[in-house]
Amino acid sequence: MTNLTLEFEKPLIELEKRIEDLREFGLKKGIDLSCEIAILEKKADTLRKEIFENLTPWQRIMIARHPKRPTTLEYIHLIFDEFIELHGDRTFRDDGAIVGGIASLRGRPVTVIGTQKGRDTKENIARNFGMPHPEGYRKALRLMKQAEKFRRPVVSFVDVVGAYPGVEAEERGQGLAIACNIAEMAQLSTSIIVVITGEGGSGGALAIGVGDKLIMLENAYFSVISPEGCAAILWKDGSRAQEAAEILKLTAPDLKAQGLIDEVLPEPQGAAHKDSVAMAGLIRDAITRGIDELSGIPPRRLIERRYARLRRIGEFAVQEMPTSDLPMAVSDNEDISTLPDLPDFEGGTDES
Repeated sequence: MTNLTLEFEKPLIELEKRIEDLREFGLKKGIDLSCEIAILEKKADTLRKEIFENLTPWQRIMIARHPKRPTTLEYIHLIFDEFIELHGDRTFRDDGAIVGGIASLRGRPVTVIGTQKGRDTKENIARNFGMPHPEGYRKALRLMKQAEKFRRPVVSFVDVVGAYPGVEAEERGQGLAIACNIAEMAQLSTSIIVVITGEGGSGGALAIGVGDKLIMLENAYFSVISPEGCAAILWKDGSRAQEAAEILKLTAPDLKAQGLIDEVLPEPQGAAHKDSVAMAGLIRDAITRGIDELSGIPPRRLIERRYARLRRIGEFAVQEMPTSDLPMAVSDNEDISTLPDLPDFEGGTDES
């Protein structure tokens, strides 16, 4: 059975269990323990606040991966008034790891797409553990092009560790499918709202993550690679994933500070899975604001703005280095025979 308690939550869970046991004991014995319970509840509130207001990047990643975190379909049914799911990429098959269709948001038709994880082993196998194949991305693109044709805004929910890396996915053009989606989304003539609800890993997230407005939940992450993958590449040691998480700056507050996302949505105390209805309400309001903000922009201007947004990613500053810090150079009239000899390259000879 999956352990649903994260390591840093254990002191809080133990305190909450003590409160529940004390409440049951009082009811069973007919004893008024309300004062004692109130003291413990106040202590639990303080501890909960301390824990969730001082989370490390790695702890946020653990929350983003929590098995009870709301899935895309759960959010869709909580946020939208109606939803008609559409299937298939019209080329190979329907990919359960990506869902999509037409929905109604406060009387406004929209196209919704998103990655979908499973709740149990059977559903995870059917959904390929939320890792899309190329046909999943082609299905998403088909729905986005349909939205463009009928001038419907696109809402994209991202919660994926990465695209499926198996041989069959590569045989069917995984890299090309991701590249095509990124290129097409950059030029789509209808507005795109992207909501990163949990994991936002690598090209698997980018393939449905290009938009006019990027919104992230407080405990989500968005990165070019997972911390484990980064640690394995940089240090040949996947156990240094926590260290990599610090370096990657992949949390919502970090990305907002860098100007890579537009809005960070606060989660209910204890994270989104503690109150999915409240979280869905915040997402609904944010999507509505985003669509309203973009609705009056002409299609050509919308594409220009999106292109400019993408071009701003990865800005850097150039600072002129003082002359004293530059490597030593040989002047035209300097006698090079006075300079120290340089060591030969390994395996080289004087003739070489």
